[in-house]
Amino acid sequence: MTDRDRRSEFLNFMRMPDGSPLATIDVLDYLTVNGFFHAPASTKYHGNYEGGLFDHSLAVAKHLVGLTESCQLKWKNCRSPYLIGMFHDLCKIDQYRPERQGITLDGELIENPYHYEYNPDTLLKGHGDKSVMLLSQFYALTEEEIMCIRYHMGAFCPREEWNDYTRAVRAYPNVLWTHQADMLASHVEGV
Repeated sequence: MTDRDRRSEFLNFMRMPDGSPLATIDVLDYLTVNGFFHAPASTKYHGNYEGGLFDHSLAVAKHLVGLTESCQLKWKNCRSPYLIGMFHDLCKIDQYRPERQGITLDGELIENPYHYEYNPDTLLKGHGDKSVMLLSQFYALTEEEIMCIRYHMGAFCPREEWNDYTRAVRAYPNVLWTHQADMLASHVEGV
């Protein structure tokens, strides 16, 4: 699938049930320029291929929308499962780069685009916090959306954050459902 195909799929998915769009041209331009549609989702786990970040994000968003419908989840804002699912890992747009494989006999660098390493040159570090910061440039997020994105890793967050994660789930149960959608996409679907 090409970046163009992914952009088209993104625009088709990011619509409310009444058809109103959730993504502006500014959002689409930002995502395109910053690599959202071709970045990998990880270095060696789910989505560790070109376009994996979008594929993973779309899968999480679809799971979260599906869980919302089947479990009758209540949100502060009806757009939330779309935004949270699609942008929970926005932090990864510049997190990885192709792994350098070596040098040819004539001195050219060989890069394998299917193997990635962490990019040490990112200006913003972090995971959930960084995703919230980047997304806040385009949307006034509810506290529920912030908590769902911030704690979408569930108990995979550092141990010293477990109490905060538990408090976030008690305040906003959809934090737990966001983590569930992420696990369905990454561990069940493998994307």
